[in-house]
Amino acid sequence: MQAFEHISVAQVAEQLGDVVVADIRDAGSFQAGHIEGAVNLSNDNLAEFMENTPKAKPVVVVCYHGVSSQQAAQFLVGQGYEQVYSMDGGFEGWRLGQPVVND
Repeated sequence: MQAFEHISVAQVAEQLGDVVVADIRDAGSFQAGHIEGAVNLSNDNLAEFMENTPKAKPVVVVCYHGVSSQQAAQFLVGQGYEQVYSMDGGFEGWRLGQPVVND
């Protein structure tokens, strides 16, 4: 079976708009700050996400520190997504040098 790949914060920043960012942190943390255009992915909206996200579109999974996202990324690979990445450093790595959106 295919595996997800690791991607750096800088690589994600360069590709924003061309990738789907799936943020798996809890809703409160997501509202407090997230990557522009990110989707707050949870068990509650997983079916809708999979229905609306083409399998060929690159997906970057983001969590707090880049650990939990690896399991979620591998799950999406298992669901047929062709290009899935886990962002190293997670959102905490992102917020150190990239813009953050607050809801």
